[in-house]
Amino acid sequence: MTRLRTNRSLISGSTLLLACLVPATVTWIWRGGRSPLIDIAHRYAPISFSHPLGTDPFGRDIASYVLTGAFNSTVIAVIAVTLATVIGTALGLVAAYGGLRGKAVMNTADLGLAFPPILIAAMLVTAQGASATGEIFAIALFGIPAQIRITRQAAHSILVLDYIAAARMAGLNSINTILRHVLPNIAPILIVHASTSLALAILSEAGLSYLGLGAPPPQPDLGRTLASYQIHIFDHPLLVAIPGVTVMVLVLGFNLLGDGLRDLLERPFNRLKGQPS
Repeated sequence: MTRLRTNRSLISGSTLLLACLVPATVTWIWRGGRSPLIDIAHRYAPISFSHPLGTDPFGRDIASYVLTGAFNSTVIAVIAVTLATVIGTALGLVAAYGGLRGKAVMNTADLGLAFPPILIAAMLVTAQGASATGEIFAIALFGIPAQIRITRQAAHSILVLDYIAAARMAGLNSINTILRHVLPNIAPILIVHASTSLALAILSEAGLSYLGLGAPPPQPDLGRTLASYQIHIFDHPLLVAIPGVTVMVLVLGFNLLGDGLRDLLERPFNRLKGQPS
C-alpha cells in the first residue's frame, strides 16, 4: 500500500485519465453516442453555462463533441490493443518454445517491425475503406510484432528456470506449463506493455482519423475534430486547442500509467528471475 501511495506516475496517470474519461463516458451515455446537434443560429457562441467551452462553426457544443470523440477514440484504441495483446501473446508463447514454428513466428514479427507502422495502417484502411473497424484491425496489426517479441523474451526468461524443468519432469505438458506457470508470471510485463501501447494507439487513431481514414461522420473522434477545426487556428484557436489538449492528456495519462505500473509490477517479476529490483 505504501508503494502505491508513493507511486507518483501511477497516481498522476490515473488522475489525468479519470479527469478525461469519466466526463467523456458520462457524455457518451447521456447523448447515446450521438454527435451534438447542428445549430447554425448559435455558431461561435461564447463560453456559458449551457456551453462550457462554447460552440463550433456549426453551432455544436464543443465540450460534448470533443468528449464524445474522446470516448470513441479511446474505445477504438482499447479494442485494438486488446486484440494485439491476445494474438501477440499467443504467438509470442509459440516463439518462446523455439523450433521451426517459433522461428517462423519471429521471422514474421521481424518483418512486420521493418515497415513503418502508421504507413502500413494507412494503406490497410485505405484498401478496405474508412471505418472504425478498419482502424481497429490496422492498429492491432502493427501492434502484434512488438507484442510477440516482448512475450517471447519474458516467457523465455521463465522457461529456463529450475522449477519449470521440474514441472516438465513431473509430466506437465506445454499447455499446462504455460497456463499455470508462464502466463501468471509474465502477466505484469504484459499489463505494462498494454498500458503504454494504449498511448501509441490513441496517437495512431488520431492520425488515421486526421487523414480521413477513421470512422466516417457523423461519429466524432479526436483526429477528425482536429482536421475539421484546423482552419480556425488563427481566428478561433480554442477550437484547435481543445481536441489537441485532449489527445495530449490521454497520451500522457496512459504513458504515466504504464510507468507507474512498471514500478509497481515489474519488481516481483525481477525477483522471480533473480534480478535486482
